Amino acid sequence: MSSFWDRWARFYDLAERTNRKVNSAAAGAVAALVPQGGRVLDCAAGTGLFSLAAARRAAWVRCTDLSPAMLAQAERKARRAGLSNLTFVQGDLTALPDPDGSFDVAIAGNVLHLLPEPSQAVRELWRGTVPGGRVILPTYLQGRAGAAYGELIKIYQGVGFHYEHAFTPETYRAFLVGLELGPVTLQVIPGRVPEGIGVLEKPFP
Repeated sequence: MSSFWDRWARFYDLAERTNRKVNSAAAGAVAALVPQGGRVLDCAAGTGLFSLAAARRAAWVRCTDLSPAMLAQAERKARRAGLSNLTFVQGDLTALPDPDGSFDVAIAGNVLHLLPEPSQAVRELWRGTVPGGRVILPTYLQGRAGAAYGELIKIYQGVGFHYEHAFTPETYRAFLVGLELGPVTLQVIPGRVPEGIGVLEKPFP
């Protein structure tokens, strides 16, 4: 899958414009959940939508992705935006190298629907989050996508893209609650491809 994103990194932001209003609203919603001065990990960050939004409030953000080409795009965007509190590291969200409780916020945006076992990724992000912190999981609700997006997906599939889950608001909430990790909230941003901003609050012991 990373080779697909390497090939399509230069076109990714162009494709994302087809869902621009939802993506912009999702970035704002995620930024509002980042505590001022927090330590943030953004996994599967792509070209940096959520990393850059978080960086405007956080002390620092580690932006990670499996695709070096995606990270290069994200780094260029951060420079253009004048943001200097980000680092860019290739990494796998299912196997973080960090000790338990290293981050105030862990984000994984628009990736859970691509994973055969998304619960593994969420539990790893949970492990890396400090008690009192948040795991923020913005996810496209493809089960509610319009017909136009379905045509776009067919084009993606023709060049090697595929996804494992087509969440609806109901099935996504059920997935998060079923992890039995902590209190769950879900904000749904309507649009061409709706987005569910799932948040897990990690309680203190």
